[in-house]
Amino acid sequence: MNTKIEVKGNPLDCTETKKNLEAAFAGESMANRKYLYFAKLARQLGDEEVAALFEKTAEEETGHAFSHLSLIYPVEDMSVERLLELAIEGERYEYTTMYPAFEAKAAEEGEEKAVAEFREQAEESKEHDERFAKMLESAKKRFAALLKSEKRHHDLYADQLKRVRRG
Repeated sequence: MNTKIEVKGNPLDCTETKKNLEAAFAGESMANRKYLYFAKLARQLGDEEVAALFEKTAEEETGHAFSHLSLIYPVEDMSVERLLELAIEGERYEYTTMYPAFEAKAAEEGEEKAVAEFREQAEESKEHDERFAKMLESAKKRFAALLKSEKRHHDLYADQLKRVRRG
């Protein structure tokens, strides 16, 4: 059974294909970051050729990830406001749900380095949320100012057009 959700008025199916696109995006994204890390390690170990190979492959993985994202979040369904809202949702989930659960499990297992890592990442995710939220408010204000300016121009041109038509 498919559940419908609305994104800017266009229905998206919550299908197995969408879940697969999300999983493929996650896999390609992880491969990108892993290969960049491996490139850093290869360089530290003195092998520039292997480092370059990992970096080239990481860039290709980014292309794959972006292709998947373009199907999940088609540009015609997006706005700057929606992009910021999605970013806020993701960051908020990380610091309110995901990282606290990971931290608790790491503490239960006695993994103190992981506890510290998850705690730090939760704090950074909260900072990211706040940064995106601040930008969202700024974008809304800019858009409101633009609308006001556009209305003023519209009214001015409408008045001029009336005068021209009256002769």
